[in-house]
Amino acid sequence: MKKSLLALASMFIISACSGISSTAPSTISAEEKRKEERGKLTGEDGLSVGGSRRDDASYASPLGVNSYLWRATLDTLSFMPLVSEDPFGGVIITDWYEDSKTPGERFKVNALILDKTLRADGIKITLFKQTMDKKTGAWRDKKTDSADARRIEDTILTRARELKINQGR
Repeated sequence: MKKSLLALASMFIISACSGISSTAPSTISAEEKRKEERGKLTGEDGLSVGGSRRDDASYASPLGVNSYLWRATLDTLSFMPLVSEDPFGGVIITDWYEDSKTPGERFKVNALILDKTLRADGIKITLFKQTMDKKTGAWRDKKTDSADARRIEDTILTRARELKINQGR
């Protein structure tokens, strides 16, 4: 018991001493200043390549991806059953969804959020389609139109913009 109290007290003393700063003027080289302005490869804010943290609401989020794109993707795909969602990796995978209006046809969506910024190329949608073979009763893969995946991306981007605008109010 005494050892653990001693160890705890030592940690407090050491952490209290770390806040002490000297009054001597600091000399920062041009190289150190450039590194500080560009950000760190790894650090307290995670991986940062090519720049420092921006004053953007998406950067204040604990998610590993843009929070507006993440929320908009979940909102847009909410009618489909979700299999997996990884907010740190930016991956959302749905299960097969069959609309009652078009029996014998089902869809699946994989969404990948690529960036922490709200950009048009910040999301990638992959759409899968299957149709029921009436003779065998088995599902067969069908080619999907890339325009369908693009329409889903556009819907998500529109919703993300709405979320960002509404947050500013």
